[in-house]
Amino acid sequence: MGRDAAKDRSIAVVRHGRQRRRGAVSAAVSGIAIALAVVLVSTAGVAAWAIYDVLHSFKPTITLVGPGGTTAPPVPDVNAIEGGFNMLLVGSDTRQGQGGRYGDASQIQGQRNDVTILVHVSEDHSNAVVISIPRDTFVPIPACTDQKGVTHSPRSSAKINESLEIGGLACTWSTVSQLTGLTIHFAAAVTFEGVTAMADAVGGVDVCLADPIVDPKTDLNLPAGNVTLNGREAAQFLRTRHGVGDGSDIGRISNQQVYMSALMRKLQSSETLSSPVTLYSIAKVAAKNVTLSDGLDNLNTMVSIALALKDVPAGNFALVQYPVADVADGVVPITDAARTLMDAVKADKGLVLTGGSGYYGSKPQSPSPENSAPPETPSTATPGATEASKVELPRSVTGQTVDEVRCSNGNG
Repeated sequence: MGRDAAKDRSIAVVRHGRQRRRGAVSAAVSGIAIALAVVLVSTAGVAAWAIYDVLHSFKPTITLVGPGGTTAPPVPDVNAIEGGFNMLLVGSDTRQGQGGRYGDASQIQGQRNDVTILVHVSEDHSNAVVISIPRDTFVPIPACTDQKGVTHSPRSSAKINESLEIGGLACTWSTVSQLTGLTIHFAAAVTFEGVTAMADAVGGVDVCLADPIVDPKTDLNLPAGNVTLNGREAAQFLRTRHGVGDGSDIGRISNQQVYMSALMRKLQSSETLSSPVTLYSIAKVAAKNVTLSDGLDNLNTMVSIALALKDVPAGNFALVQYPVADVADGVVPITDAARTLMDAVKADKGLVLTGGSGYYGSKPQSPSPENSAPPETPSTATPGATEASKVELPRSVTGQTVDEVRCSNGNG
């Protein structure tokens, strides 16, 4: 059966255990990819011609194969996944195929996962968590087979951002699966161009800046206050390290959480969800610029994921950083804190954040004297769960919830 025919059939039913071996992963960047699962609910309410157009815009999918030939679980109806579902979203620092708009491609060899994000939705879809893993985290990388069929030996300790370069999306999937102990059902990657186009498709993303953000390395110069990010500026905002916090990837993660929470609030708004034109534009952008794992290009699966995420209350949607500690030339997981976080995620527990956004992280939109100086010590809980079902996370697990309007902290 041809690719087009298979796409048409995907409108009717979610296939179980469908595995197809297709092309290689393309470059990706930033946490903006979380929008993919939410915005594709749009196709459920768009005319048939628009659905057809979106389906035929998808890139070839990627088969997730790990050590020993292990693969991602079969593709079920998302609403029937026991224990919820998990999705990996990765970003790459490659400049290839983007017209030099994000740097000279000749100066960047290969591609590394500059951003690695794991999304977990609970079994009853009442809460969700987005876990950002710092790119310089030293972790074991399992044996991976690259796009040329060459198998690379496992590494006992390497930076997680080397996994995409070693063996593509499947290698990052294997690495994160091993690190977290979670079964990861789907994976996706979005290009720099996708970030730019997505921001334009939603009419810009409104963010709050506690300080001016100036970063010549990403050509960014933003004033303090409320700023609407459009197009390329949104991609530069998500890329910047030297313009925020302490200039590290840790500070950048907090900045990305400010953007992601603002984007999620806009995507979940009635104004966005009630506009067929906007929704079609978003879905088209996602289809053209995102590379998906096998089965995720199934329309019914996407709609099921989108509906699940759309209905998660903003206060139950947590954005957190995987806990790490500084070492020479990078960071390493804080084992006990990571175990507490992952055990809570696996058990679908509500989360209580005690560490705020971190020492160099974002600030409340209207800080008062008692909470304006870092480190912060707010207690942000995911409501809707009983007290007995909530887990108080260690202070080293920093972040915010989607309903919190926070302001990025410039490096001044």
